[in-house]
Amino acid sequence: MQNQFIRTNNITLHVVTDGPENGTPVILLHGFPEFNYGWKKQTPALVEAGFRVIVPDQRGYNLSDKPQGISAYDVDILAKDIVGLFDHFGIEKAKLVGHDWGAVVAWTVAIDHPERLEKLAILNVPHPDVMTDFVLNNSTQRKKSWYVFFFQIPWFVEWVLGRNNFEYLARILTRSGRKNTFTEADVVEYKKAWSQKGALTGMINWYRAVMRRGLRHAFSLKKPGARRVIIPTLMLWGKRDVALSSEMAQPSIDLCDQGELIFFDKATHWVQHDAGEEVNQKLIEFMR
Repeated sequence: MQNQFIRTNNITLHVVTDGPENGTPVILLHGFPEFNYGWKKQTPALVEAGFRVIVPDQRGYNLSDKPQGISAYDVDILAKDIVGLFDHFGIEKAKLVGHDWGAVVAWTVAIDHPERLEKLAILNVPHPDVMTDFVLNNSTQRKKSWYVFFFQIPWFVEWVLGRNNFEYLARILTRSGRKNTFTEADVVEYKKAWSQKGALTGMINWYRAVMRRGLRHAFSLKKPGARRVIIPTLMLWGKRDVALSSEMAQPSIDLCDQGELIFFDKATHWVQHDAGEEVNQKLIEFMR
C-alpha cells in the first residue's frame, strides 16, 4: 500500500494505492464523514482479485487540500478532481465506485464525462436528478434529509460537530449504522481525519454547495429533464438506510441504459461495511 500526494484540478489530493502495478485500476470514492479508510473491507479483496486499487481522500477530507469557500465544493468541480486522477494514472476509461457523496461525484462523472468511464458502481445514493425530485416533492425524504438543512448554518454546525472530541459527529456515524457497523477503533481513525485543520468546514461545505445548486434548480424557469447514464451501472443498496429512501433506487437505475440494482435487506446506509463480503463479490464480478 502506498500513500501519494497528487496534483489535480489545481489542488493536491492524498491518494492511497494498492495492488499490482499492471492490474486493472479501480477507483473508490468515499463519502461523508469518511475518508479512504471507509473502503478498508473492499481494498484487500479487490487487490487479491488482481485489481489496482486507487482510493483518494476527496477535497476537504483528511490529508487532502481543503480550499476555502463554498463554491470550491460544487459537484462539477469535485468530478473534475477525479477526472484529473484518471489523467495522472494514465487511465483512459475508468472503473469507478462511489458511496454516499462519493457516489454523487461518481454519478456526475458518468453524466458529464461518459467518455472517461468503462463501468460505474453506486452504493446507496440515488441519481442526482432523482434525489432533487424527491427532496422537492416527497415530504418523507425531506424529513430524512433534515441534516442537510442543518448543515447550512455557518460556524455553529462546526462547533456542534466538533465539540467534546467530535462526540456528536461520532454519534451520527455510529447510530446510522447497525450495532457493530463501526468499532471503537474505527471511530478513533475517523476522529484523526476530522481533526485535520479545516476538515470539518471542508466536509460540510459539500452540503452547502449542493444546497446552492439545488436552490438554483428550484427557481430556474427552465427545468431540464432527468439526465441519462449510458455507462454500465451496478447499484448496491442497503434497505435500512435512515437518510435515503430505498424508493429512490429503482427510478435511478431506470435512468441507466445498462443498469442492475441489488438490494441488501439487512444492511444500512453503510452497506460496504455491513455486507462487506457480499459487496466485494458483486463489485469483483461486475468490474471484471
